[in-house]
Amino acid sequence: MNFTRWSARLPGTQRRAAARTDDLVTEDRLSEGAVPAARAEQLTVPVPAVDELPVREVLDRVPALVALVHGPDHRLAYVNDAYVVAFGLRPTGEPAREALPELHEIGLLPLLDQVLRSGKPRTVKSRKAPDGRSYTFTCTPVTQGDGRGSGVLVFATDVTDHAEAAERLRASERRQRETAVTLQRSLLPQELEEPDDLRIAATYHPGGTEAAVGGDWYDVITLGGGRTALVIGDVMGRGVRAAAVMGQLRTAVRAYARLDLPPHEILQLLDGLAMEIDANQIATCVYAIHDPNEGKLVYASAGHLPILVRDESGVVLRADEPTGPPLGTGGWMHASGSIPLGPGSTAVLYTDGLVERRNEDLDEGIAALERALAGATGTPQVICDRLVRSAGVTAEHDDDVAVMVLQHPAHTGSDSDLFRNAALELLGGVEAAPRARAFASGVLTSWRFPVELHDLGVLAVSELVANSLQHGTPPMRLRLRRTDRRLIVEVTDGDDHLPRRRRAEPGDESGRGIAIVATIASNWGSRRTPGGGKAVWCEFVLPKG
Repeated sequence: MNFTRWSARLPGTQRRAAARTDDLVTEDRLSEGAVPAARAEQLTVPVPAVDELPVREVLDRVPALVALVHGPDHRLAYVNDAYVVAFGLRPTGEPAREALPELHEIGLLPLLDQVLRSGKPRTVKSRKAPDGRSYTFTCTPVTQGDGRGSGVLVFATDVTDHAEAAERLRASERRQRETAVTLQRSLLPQELEEPDDLRIAATYHPGGTEAAVGGDWYDVITLGGGRTALVIGDVMGRGVRAAAVMGQLRTAVRAYARLDLPPHEILQLLDGLAMEIDANQIATCVYAIHDPNEGKLVYASAGHLPILVRDESGVVLRADEPTGPPLGTGGWMHASGSIPLGPGSTAVLYTDGLVERRNEDLDEGIAALERALAGATGTPQVICDRLVRSAGVTAEHDDDVAVMVLQHPAHTGSDSDLFRNAALELLGGVEAAPRARAFASGVLTSWRFPVELHDLGVLAVSELVANSLQHGTPPMRLRLRRTDRRLIVEVTDGDDHLPRRRRAEPGDESGRGIAIVATIASNWGSRRTPGGGKAVWCEFVLPKG
């Protein structure tokens, strides 16, 4: 075919209709001494106009790959030298499927069809060719000079360096994200503690595909005496800094929890610590304590979302105020509230990534979670997974999600024998001590404890009651509790002075009771009660089998 009859509209180039300059620059146009003679000779060389350059000569010297095809089957009309160097000689006149197999392999032939049909240029970016290099292909429709026939000019630019740089960047981002997620997960509890009276499951989903993971966290802390602390929080912001702040707050929560303080006092301590860690970083948090004997969840919230509880009948309750500002703001006195959590109830603690959506009100997201919780049954892990699915959380979710589900199971049948309670009001004076020992002996015998554990339990009751009678004030109460794992002895009174273990001198007549309890028991502790008194407790681990 006559190649010169084709008029190619090269991509990004407009044909210039500027007038041709055929005049030569002569010496009489130069002022004397303005241009050296040699330079004047160079300026006299005629410079051809763009339209006078042969198209084939231009395309042959273009460093990009150029191919010209025509007709509905894209028969090859021309390839330039750069194309030949890249892929070898190509037979002209053959359909592109046979003549240009490399274009067929990278899926470019359907694009040629689109260009022919639409008459508009199309571009595909960074396709890897069989030669191992990457090219950006621009396909432009061309027509013959007389308007007959049609074809496509394929213009390929080598972008291998850019593609490799982009891939290195993506690989680096993947490594950074993996590092950030690993850091985040390492700061979360690897295994949740398993309280006697609660069944708990939790999950964490990092948000988005970027390296900037968030600062969501959760934890379960057994406080002793059958009580359990539950905490969930969210550090504002994203990235390694947020994760590091989260790790410090989580560690502090575990340390403060050992003080066995009320939830609002724990948040007061965390608020001051958050300001010391980073005055520009804030965090929301809920700290709650579950006592199976009280049948409720006592909590305090620092700007966090409300706890949801589904009771035994299936009704979902939302925790009310009080809710204080986030941690790190300072100057606020937090307060504790409570929500029922009796046997058969299920509670959910969560971060905003589960319920917050850009196009929806936050209350709508919480209401949707309430509906999902009302219909969710099964183990805590099953409920946890179902709530995450119902919220539409996927790998591409744009925010971190932390969810913790806890159940207070209702013990029936043979399990009811493994979870028992007994209590005695300590009335009167010194005669209360022998009455407490007799009561404990009868209860432990009815619970069929082995003789050694029976005797240790009675001794612990005797020492704790004697300590309360000597140092406490009425009202006084003894409570015995057994679970499937331990025996718990607790004595409460009206004095808020907490006992401490000390070393008694040989001549001292007192000071040995707590030391004896600490020696014979698996664990012991004390705490102030909401009414202004205190509770002193100890635990004995039951023998397996």
